[in-house]
Amino acid sequence: MTERLEEAASPYRPLTFDSGGDQCHAWHFPATDDSCSTADGRPCVVMAHGLAGTKDSGLRPFAEGLAAAGLDVLAFDYRGFGASAGTPRQTVSVQRQIADYRAAMRAAAKLPDVHAQRLVLWGVSLAGGHVITAAAGRDDVAAVVSLTPLVDGLAGGRQALATHRPTALLRSFAAGIGSRLTAFTGGTPTTMPVVGKPGERAALSLPGCYEDYLSIAGPTWRNETDTGIGPELAAHRPNRHAAQLRCPWLVQIADLDRSAPPHAAAKAAFNGGAEVRHYPCDHFDVWSGRSWHEPAVAHQAAFLRRHLTPAT
Repeated sequence: MTERLEEAASPYRPLTFDSGGDQCHAWHFPATDDSCSTADGRPCVVMAHGLAGTKDSGLRPFAEGLAAAGLDVLAFDYRGFGASAGTPRQTVSVQRQIADYRAAMRAAAKLPDVHAQRLVLWGVSLAGGHVITAAAGRDDVAAVVSLTPLVDGLAGGRQALATHRPTALLRSFAAGIGSRLTAFTGGTPTTMPVVGKPGERAALSLPGCYEDYLSIAGPTWRNETDTGIGPELAAHRPNRHAAQLRCPWLVQIADLDRSAPPHAAAKAAFNGGAEVRHYPCDHFDVWSGRSWHEPAVAHQAAFLRRHLTPAT
């Protein structure tokens, strides 16, 4: 009885959808405001996390804020992460994750009272680039939101050179190539922590990253990812698709971002004709409990309501 009461009181409904033959787990947050509704239904925001993130690691406050602004939200876990099925586990594949976004879009379009041609793609960090690629050239995407996005892996590599020893980066990159080759030949890829303290071997090891990421980590999150993440991110160039967006685009840039180069995001935003919001903070300072979270959510809600509220 207690479990049923808790589920009834929850602001979201759990569901699953198929992506590549595996079941992705998602939360559906129905809109709590009718301001964006039309006779054909409401817009729906399709939302996912960044590098090795899970939906229970800080996405709920963003989803609830947008639901209060009149939009449905579908927040999901990529295959191999969190509550979703799929193997290999904890392995970041940009192409697989973009395919998961597209599968989530198909699932969102089938939700009750959702307008299938008014989807919104929302992504943070690594996913802030995914949504550019997933939305490019499509007419069923009504808006895109990229929060502190990583849009250019090469720019990210150059930024990393300024804060890490080149020899350490080369060793990490070589280990990543080896891990991907092992997986390609049927072996088990090697792994490393997603975040670590300065001097530790991890995908993110700048001062404060360990504490920042763990402050939002949910129960399904694991501090582990495929060592091949380095080569994967180096080839990540969603900025090349910015000019192909056919809808309004909001880019939210942390001007002191040490993880996703802000200058690369600004350049992509210019090429895509985006609306840009700047915040004088670092990468994790837009998350719940931090000083720039509420402004970031308020700007997202205002942007989406401005473009999606029906004309009267």
